[in-house]
Amino acid sequence: MTGPSFWGQAYEIGRKDMRVEGRSGEVLNITIPFGAVALLLIPLAIGIDRPLIASVGPGMFWVVTLLFGMLVTFRHSATETVANREMMVLLGMDPAAQFVGRVSASFLLLLVFEGVLAPLTIVLYNPDPVSGWPVLLVVLLLMAIGLALIGTLASGITSGLRSRNTLAPLLVAPLSLPLLVGASQTYEALSQESSILTPILLLVAVVLGLAVVGVLTARFLEEASR
Repeated sequence: MTGPSFWGQAYEIGRKDMRVEGRSGEVLNITIPFGAVALLLIPLAIGIDRPLIASVGPGMFWVVTLLFGMLVTFRHSATETVANREMMVLLGMDPAAQFVGRVSASFLLLLVFEGVLAPLTIVLYNPDPVSGWPVLLVVLLLMAIGLALIGTLASGITSGLRSRNTLAPLLVAPLSLPLLVGASQTYEALSQESSILTPILLLVAVVLGLAVVGVLTARFLEEASR
């Protein structure tokens, strides 16, 4: 009798993470409100300069998504223990499937995070309208999956270390810079009605590269964390 398939294991891991989030409410009750407050503080600090507020709005959205997105992707690290990792080994769970499941759960939560903050950004900053909203939706998806991959990979690298809460953000910040650049340049290109091919290709390349690295190194990182 064979166990669950790779995708079956990934589904169970993702479902477990979502159930943990459902009980704790960390993202919905803590991270999203703090992200909204961060967006609210910027216009208060700038003042009544409406053109300036409108120009910095999209950039502030991407920065807040990046900074608070880290908290979303690190949420399972706080509850993960050596005993949990050993139990996964005894159950015969594929490390790559665990990686995919955790990325999937983080991706869904990040989509919720972006879905709440995007309308709030429009209300607070009133940015200049741009054409190509379907492209921006694609950028939001790529940003979410990219942050989910980086955060899960960083959690795996620092797993078992006492200073993981300090080291993980230090890994995420530089790795996420291409995502920030690609997202902001895509919006700028849409506002100027110029080509978006280069920034979109950058986002896609980063996401694909992170996915390959995460899956290929999952078993090695699991063994190193024991």
